[in-house]
Amino acid sequence: MTIDEMFRVDGSVALVTGAGRGIGRAAAIALAQAGADVVVTARTPEQVEDTAAAIRSLGRRAVAVSADVNDLDGLATLPQVAVDELGGLDIVVNNAGGSFPRPLLETSARSFELAFHFNVTTAFELTKCAVPALLESGRGSVVNISSAIGRLSDRGFAAYGTAKAALSHLTRLTACDLAPRIRVNGIAVGSVATSALETVLVDDGLRRQMEEATPLRRLGRPEDIAAGVVYLCSDAGSFITGKLLEIDGGVESPTLGLGLPDLEPGGGGTGL
Repeated sequence: MTIDEMFRVDGSVALVTGAGRGIGRAAAIALAQAGADVVVTARTPEQVEDTAAAIRSLGRRAVAVSADVNDLDGLATLPQVAVDELGGLDIVVNNAGGSFPRPLLETSARSFELAFHFNVTTAFELTKCAVPALLESGRGSVVNISSAIGRLSDRGFAAYGTAKAALSHLTRLTACDLAPRIRVNGIAVGSVATSALETVLVDDGLRRQMEEATPLRRLGRPEDIAAGVVYLCSDAGSFITGKLLEIDGGVESPTLGLGLPDLEPGGGGTGL
C-alpha cells in the first residue's frame, strides 16, 4: 500500500453530526474526497442538504438527516440510516456540541448540565448505538471532536471546558472498552474560524489577540481539523486508538481572553 493509499477511506460509510457548517461540514466533505459515502446530520435542514449536495457533486453518495442529537431517543435511527441507505457504517464523527462562555457565578446548574449533555452524553449514546454496525464493518472508527479548553484554563469556560475534558477522557475509556475491533480517538481543537467564533472574527482586536496567543499566529481552518479526521479514520491511523490529536496551532495558554473583570468583594457574582 502506498502512502497515498493509506490516507484513503474508499468504500467506507461515515456518519457525521453537526455537519451543516464549520468543522462538521468540512469533515464530511473531506471524508467524501477521500472516498467515503456519508450520512450528514444537523438541526438545520437547509444546511445539511447543502452539505449533502456538495458531497454528491464529488461523485459520492450522501444522505441528509435533519435531527437534533440532544434527542437521545432518536440517535439509534442515525446508524440505521447508514445501514439501510448506504449499506453499512464504518466511521462515526461526533462533532455536534458547543456552549457559550459565561461567568462562573452566572452559570446555573441547569446550563452546566446542558453543556455536559450536548457535548458528552450525545457522543456517548451515539457511539453505543453505532457499535453493532461498526463491529459488522470490521474496521470501525469513532472520532470525537473535543477542544483545547478541555486541558487549558480560561475564565468563563467552567461548563464548556469541563464538558470537553470529560469528552476527551470518554474517548480514552471507550477506546479501551471497544478495542481491538473498534478504534476511538479524539481531536482537541484550538481556535478555528467558524461561525462559533463570529463575535471574534468581526472584532479585529479580539482576532489579533487570539492569533498572537497562538504560536502559529493564525486561527485554524475547518479543513485543518477535517484533515485530522481523515487521518484518524484511514489506514494511516490504523495503529492509533484512545488518543487525542491536538490540532490547535501549538497553543499552551488561553487564547480567547473574554475580558471578564476580577470578582470584587461583595460582588454577589455579578462581577466575575
